[in-house]
Amino acid sequence: MDIVLPIALLLILLVLSIPVALSLALAGVAGIYLLKGMPSLIGILSTAPKSSLASYELLTIPMFILMAEFIGMSGISSNLFRAVSVWAGRLKGGLGISTVVTGALFGAVSGSSTAAAATLARTSIPAMLEDGVEPRTAAGIVSMAGTIAMLIPPSVALIFYGLLSGTNISALLIAGIVPGLFVTLVLSLTIWFTTPRRENVVQHSWKERLASLRVALPFLCLFGAVTGLIYTGVATPVESSAVGALAAFVFALVTRTCTFDGLKQAFANTCAVTAMIGLIIVCAQIFGYFITMSGIARNLASAVGGSDVPLALVLGAIVLIYLFLGLFLDLISILILTVPVMLPVVQHLGLDPIWFGIVIILLAEIGIVTPPVGMNVFVVSSVSGIPLRDCFAGVLRPILAVLIVVIVLVVWPEITLWLPNTMK
Repeated sequence: MDIVLPIALLLILLVLSIPVALSLALAGVAGIYLLKGMPSLIGILSTAPKSSLASYELLTIPMFILMAEFIGMSGISSNLFRAVSVWAGRLKGGLGISTVVTGALFGAVSGSSTAAAATLARTSIPAMLEDGVEPRTAAGIVSMAGTIAMLIPPSVALIFYGLLSGTNISALLIAGIVPGLFVTLVLSLTIWFTTPRRENVVQHSWKERLASLRVALPFLCLFGAVTGLIYTGVATPVESSAVGALAAFVFALVTRTCTFDGLKQAFANTCAVTAMIGLIIVCAQIFGYFITMSGIARNLASAVGGSDVPLALVLGAIVLIYLFLGLFLDLISILILTVPVMLPVVQHLGLDPIWFGIVIILLAEIGIVTPPVGMNVFVVSSVSGIPLRDCFAGVLRPILAVLIVVIVLVVWPEITLWLPNTMK
């Protein structure tokens, strides 16, 4: 009962839409008090804030957020779709493919899925509708394309998983590249196969194509610099994120889009998001102490490891659990609630925590576009004006495509682990 009551309290608070951080703290406090009493509770509450926020790697979050703010300030992100469509527009389903590729490029400078979805909704949906694409199809493509930002570094989601799990953040960020490109390829092929061929296709000259590179080049250079420093071991993720923020700031200055008011807003947004994530981390650690004291994770790992259940069945159950949670919870909530419990089970089975983190993020990509809490779909509907029902109907095929990627990565984990294993 001492274990059941705090977990039930957490679920009730989340159902009542109490903020995640507050729900975690209250449930954790109740659990620790029931298990160990008031002296232990006071000791944990007096040390948890400092110990949870003392991680050096935590500095990557504000730096990457600030980098995205400066890139957004430059206004270049709104022109990126048009630059990509010059190259891919002549293909069957070219504008949809351009949207997916743009989502991947946008993810290279922003770890925010909702920001990517909002930007793409403003730029690519009008172009696709003008080209004759059905509104529901256009909305579905944009909603799923925005989720690629969760995998392509810099990914705040992967950094958060690394902080929760104690996994090497450098390896995690590099591990997201191949699955991110894989998702981009599979979504593009899905669009290509399901789009009818059109006779009248706009042709662009090589001069126009080469000129469009001026827009995409800053994105590619910034991604190459930040990720390259991490991959080669020249710099830590914190140092690389600082270099990225500085480079993005210099770019905003060079393009003369950096204003004093814009600078203040960028710093304010960065501080607000970082403070929110910091509060969640502190409260998650309080709840984590309760999970550790209760022995839930240890007992579950022992039970699964000592059973005769086939590994494939265990992995299938884990995938279904995350798909179910994605229907009702956001990514941060899912990570906080499940990583302390699931990670020991995964490690007890001899599976790699880096691979597990990538699979979780992929499953969260599906959750972020499924009802009733498909945040990206709500954003796309709000920005584009397409009815919410049509937006949710349009994500069916993209969801099936990403599920194929999940299955492939679960069956062949070496696809995920290949690139991080080559790091210096």
